[in-house]
Amino acid sequence: MQTMFYKYISSIALLLFGIAFSGQQEKVDSVNQNNEGDTTSVSYERDFSFTVVGDLMCHSTQFNYARVSKDSFDFNGVYKPVKEFFDTTITFGNLETVFAGDKYEYIGYPVFNTPDDFLDAIKNSSFEVVFTANNHLLDRGFYGIKRTHEQLAKRCLYQVGTDTSEADGNQIRVFDFDGLRVAVLAYTYSNNGMGNSKTKPWMLSMIDTAQIRKDIEIAKAPLVDLTIVYLHFGNEYEREPNWYQKQIVKKTISYGADLILASHTHSIQPVDFYKAESGRIDSGFVAYSLGNFVSNQRWRYSDAGVILGYTIRKNFLTGKVKLVDVNYIPTWVFKGSTGKKREYIIYPSELALRDSTLPEFFTTEDKKLMKEAFNDTREVINKYSDRIKLRSVLK
Repeated sequence: MQTMFYKYISSIALLLFGIAFSGQQEKVDSVNQNNEGDTTSVSYERDFSFTVVGDLMCHSTQFNYARVSKDSFDFNGVYKPVKEFFDTTITFGNLETVFAGDKYEYIGYPVFNTPDDFLDAIKNSSFEVVFTANNHLLDRGFYGIKRTHEQLAKRCLYQVGTDTSEADGNQIRVFDFDGLRVAVLAYTYSNNGMGNSKTKPWMLSMIDTAQIRKDIEIAKAPLVDLTIVYLHFGNEYEREPNWYQKQIVKKTISYGADLILASHTHSIQPVDFYKAESGRIDSGFVAYSLGNFVSNQRWRYSDAGVILGYTIRKNFLTGKVKLVDVNYIPTWVFKGSTGKKREYIIYPSELALRDSTLPEFFTTEDKKLMKEAFNDTREVINKYSDRIKLRSVLK
């Protein structure tokens, strides 16, 4: 993808980003002809494929493994086995760290500051948009947010959830993906008590149902095809959404959210479907938690992630959009020696079902944990609905 343009549309408080995307193909749904060969009915439709992952985290062990020299790091190998799933889709992820540069020491939990090279690997893996509304984005205060924005912009990575000015905070971000216009909103339950969000409340979007309702009403402008809401919430390490999550989701649906994506629990939670209130899309879904995509959390459930895929079909004659497919690829994070160096690498966990597909450096314990992660993911993600399908990576 390449960014083509952006402009303010202040009359409806939207900030529009145009992104050209060559990975999609145009589809003509049907052309009916009469006996004379005249076209009597034409439905012009196009499919847009999306992928979304959970938490992109960087603990200290991760950047130490990625260190090339004192101030140089290479994280590209982390995503190598899964990059192909992002190359022809529109890809989102939760960026749960800060890039405050060498003004601060590089550190992981509990107050993150990550080398900029981490962003290079995300960009090189074909991500387009990251969510920044989470409980760690104020770890280095306003300076951390400002510099993180600068580093994202430098790499043409877009973010939703934090702002560097009140004027920017009053805008709704809308992305134009070659004709599909998607409004994206993001909110977090907490900022860990960090930063000066009371004096600059526009810095980080907090979960506030009145504000969410107002933002969705603005986002439902005529030029917007789809409204996606990201929520950062839930009890850490739990595999079921709690009462608070369900209530916030229920209200967000009633306000008109077409799709709801979420994370924070560092564990995968179920996906559920609902009748959208929009009128422009037939069905919506909520992914209560996408879990960790990459981190140093090694215990059961937190070493597993998921690549959630979905396809939106737009009819350019009627303006209607339709959810036509939702699928998932379970993932697992390898940590250890590859024979050349110590690495973190994300693999589709389904590979554990066939030993011949696994690298030689995998130990018996690695294979066991990877298979366990695959089974755990399949068990939880379909708990509320069997409509989401496993996308098999085994040939």
